[in-house]
Amino acid sequence: MERGTVSGTLQHECGKKILIVDDKAAGRELVKAALERGGYRTFEAGDGIDALRVARDIHPDLILLDLYMPVLDGFGLMKELRCDEKFRGTPIVAFTASAMEGDRRRAMEAGFAGYITKPISLSALRDEVERLLR
Repeated sequence: MERGTVSGTLQHECGKKILIVDDKAAGRELVKAALERGGYRTFEAGDGIDALRVARDIHPDLILLDLYMPVLDGFGLMKELRCDEKFRGTPIVAFTASAMEGDRRRAMEAGFAGYITKPISLSALRDEVERLLR
């Protein structure tokens, strides 16, 4: 799949748009499959720079953001997004495999609306997404 493109078909026209940002394709695929089964429209980006471009193009309802990526990490991207008026109210959830002590606190202080560690529990992911999109 090409980065920054719509994932799968647009069979869920009424579904909320979720941008999945992760430098690992396998991580994006797992999350994408779970969310699309729930009726969400998913979009992908493999790094922070691409994510910024995709977010500006699609105006997602929610962003799932890996914290540790090359080029522009999740904390840097979060700062960029929050400087843009269009994304100030968009829920952004941090998700990471490199959960280090203090990362959750740092993420929440940076303005993330949620924090999920990898490997991701798909039921916890769906619960968090539903909570934030109500």
